[in-house]
Amino acid sequence: MSSIVVREMTLDDLDDVMEIEKICFTTPWAKESFEKEIRDNHLAKYLVIKYNGKIVGYGGMWTIIDEGHITNIAIHEDYRNKKLGSFLVESMIEYASNLGIRRMTLEVRESNIAAQSLYSKFGFESYGKRPKYYQDNDEDAIIMWRG
Repeated sequence: MSSIVVREMTLDDLDDVMEIEKICFTTPWAKESFEKEIRDNHLAKYLVIKYNGKIVGYGGMWTIIDEGHITNIAIHEDYRNKKLGSFLVESMIEYASNLGIRRMTLEVRESNIAAQSLYSKFGFESYGKRPKYYQDNDEDAIIMWRG
C-alpha cells in the first residue's frame, strides 16, 4: 500500500525540492529564494508531498489577510498520474482554510491545459490573462480564482 504524507516544508527538504524545481520549470527558482521564503517571509507557506517516504512534490502560497496566492506547485515527472497533484492541491486548500483563507488565486501558463483542468476540479475559475507573464517565452498566464 502506498503512503502519502503532506507536511510543511523545511530547509532540510530543499535539495529534494530543487531537484523537482529543475525538472519541472524552464526558469527554476534558486535555492536561496526558497530559503528566504521559508526563513524570512512570514506570509509564505510551503508544503511538501511525500510518496512512500520520498519528497515528490511541493506547493507554496503567500497568505495576505484572507487570500492565498499560490506561487508554485510541482510534482516530479516520475510520480505524475498518481493523483498526487490533486492530493497536494486539496491539502493546500485545506491548509489555507485552516488559516482563515477564504479566496485563492494563481497564474498558470496558457498552454498548461493539464494544470488548468486540475485547478478547475477544485473550483478555480479563469478570470483573465496576464500578457507575456512568463519571461522564458513571453507566454500569457491565465489568472484563476477560487472562493
